[in-house]
Amino acid sequence: MTEILSANALDTINSEFNFTVDKLPLFGPDYMKTDQYGFFRSDTGFLDGVKSVSSKYVPHTTDDVKALCEAGASAFDCDVELKCHFRDGHYVSIAPTDGYRRSIYKGKDNIWPRFMVSGGFDGKGFKAILGYYRDACLNLSWMRKVSGCSVSIRHTSGLRGEMDSLIDQFNLLKEGWATMDDVISQMESRQVDMTEFLNSVYGVPSEEELHRALVLKEKVRSVTIHTDRTKAIFNRLWNERQKTGRDLSKGVQTVSAWEAYNAVQGYTQHDAVRHSQFNNDFDRILKAGNSKEVLKAEELALSA
Repeated sequence: MTEILSANALDTINSEFNFTVDKLPLFGPDYMKTDQYGFFRSDTGFLDGVKSVSSKYVPHTTDDVKALCEAGASAFDCDVELKCHFRDGHYVSIAPTDGYRRSIYKGKDNIWPRFMVSGGFDGKGFKAILGYYRDACLNLSWMRKVSGCSVSIRHTSGLRGEMDSLIDQFNLLKEGWATMDDVISQMESRQVDMTEFLNSVYGVPSEEELHRALVLKEKVRSVTIHTDRTKAIFNRLWNERQKTGRDLSKGVQTVSAWEAYNAVQGYTQHDAVRHSQFNNDFDRILKAGNSKEVLKAEELALSA
């Protein structure tokens, strides 16, 4: 294990996942027996966000997560860093270390491959996704419509004995980076009108709502949200163009489809209203990854 994962990486897993998830029988009123089992964290108790299962279901363990991290790390030819999170399941990000990235830093809009591994307790096993980290805006994202960038990993009685197969799957997944790089280059070469792009992603207030807000000077919530969101995204675009040395002489009304997609993704991850259930960086990454608006932006950027 230590030959592939550094002591720091192992410490990250052990400290973030320093508990077990146990399958225990569920009872009805007056301790009436049922054929259903629930999941309980050894430190915080019942996981009420996870459906009950039958007696045959075997939950994965932290050792399974470590096996996946080791297999994922083996696909990179450098040291990796791990970021771990638990939300009704295990989530791990596997990526080249900051030190490695800085050592080969070549431009102002670099992107870097990153594996996102998720393992819930829903009977679907693990999923590994090839995503990217963009230095310019600190976005961590993945393309759901690009083929070859995700694999499903069937959970058996233990993944430690399946290491050769797991390593092969992660190596195959990393090969999708060339495809993603091509897709990003195509998106970068296509131009979109940012107002039209945002209207397609989010929609626009009705004529009645606009009339009340603009003519009658009423406070209309939908118009306020639309205006504030548009302003925030345009500000994000301007700042990112400035950071990456792109031409600002004509403003940010017309930008590349790549910039437009990242502006929506970045807004969702970093700037959108943060509810209490999305109270840390990893939660916001997952929120953006599952956002229907981000998926719509991806579809539009790919078809531009």
